[in-house]
Amino acid sequence: MKKWILALTLTGGVLTLGACNQSGSNTVAESKAGNVTQEELYNSMKDKVGDQALQQLMYEKVLSKKYKISDKELNEKVDQLKSQLGANFEATIAQYGYKSEADFKKTMELGMMQEKAAMKDVKVTEKELKEYYDDYQPDIKARHILVADEATANEVKKKLDDGAKFEDVAKEYSTDTASAQNGGDLGTINNTNKAQYDPDFIKAAFALKANEISAPVKTQFGYHIIQVTEKKEKKPYEEMKKDIEYQVKQSKLTSDVINKAMQRELKAADVKVTDKDLKDALAAEKSSEKK
Repeated sequence: MKKWILALTLTGGVLTLGACNQSGSNTVAESKAGNVTQEELYNSMKDKVGDQALQQLMYEKVLSKKYKISDKELNEKVDQLKSQLGANFEATIAQYGYKSEADFKKTMELGMMQEKAAMKDVKVTEKELKEYYDDYQPDIKARHILVADEATANEVKKKLDDGAKFEDVAKEYSTDTASAQNGGDLGTINNTNKAQYDPDFIKAAFALKANEISAPVKTQFGYHIIQVTEKKEKKPYEEMKKDIEYQVKQSKLTSDVINKAMQRELKAADVKVTDKDLKDALAAEKSSEKK
C-alpha cells in the first residue's frame, strides 16, 4: 500500500514538471550553490519512483475504460472500513501516508478496478458457496469492558445489572483504553474482521442476543463483559448467494492472480512503453514485486 501512495504522491509532480517544461521555464529552484532544473528533478523522481508512477497511471487509464466504480460502490467500501476502524479511521489512513479521505479514495478506486478485473479469472463451486453460508455469522455491533481479574469483572457485571450505564462503567473500569473512551464500543464485528479478536471472545459475543450483557468471559487478555447492541438476522441462502460468491472469490485473490489479470488487460489495450528507462516498468515480474 505504501508504494502505491508514493506513486500517487509523486506522479502528479512528474506530470507537472513535464507540462512546465513545455512552457519554456527550466528552473524549479535557485541558490548561490547552483540551480535545480526541471530536467534534473524529473530524472531524479523518475529514477526513484518512475516504474511505480507509470504503472499506476497506465493501470488507471486501461482499467477505467472497462471497469466502472460508482460513487455508491466506492463510498460503501470506505464506509465499511470506517465502521471497522471507528474513531481510528483518520489516524490509520494518515499512518499510511494519505493526506485526506479523498486521497485515500483514489487508491481505493484503483484497487476496486483491479479486483473487478481479477475476479473474472476466479472460479467457485456451489459446494464452496454453501459451506461458506453454513459457517456464516451475521454482523454484530458490540461493546465491551475489559478488566484484569474475575472479581473486578463480577463487580462490573453487578453495576450493570443494577442499572449503571454501560458507557460510564467502561470509561471507569476498562483497561482497553482505546475503546473505553467510546464507551467500550468496538464497532461492527463480522466474518471479515472477527479473526482479529480472541476466539473465546468471538464465541461469547456471537452467542448473545441483541442488547444482552454477558457474564464475565475469560480470554488471554483478561475478563470481558460484552454487550451486543445490534445483531442482524441470517438471510436465506438464495438471498445471500450473490454476496457470498463475491466473498469467496475475494478470498481466493492473490498477488499472482491480480498480476496475471493486469498483464491480460495491458496486452488487450496494446500498451507499449516508449521511454527506454521505463521499458520494464509494466513487466509481469515487476508488477508482482510491487503488490
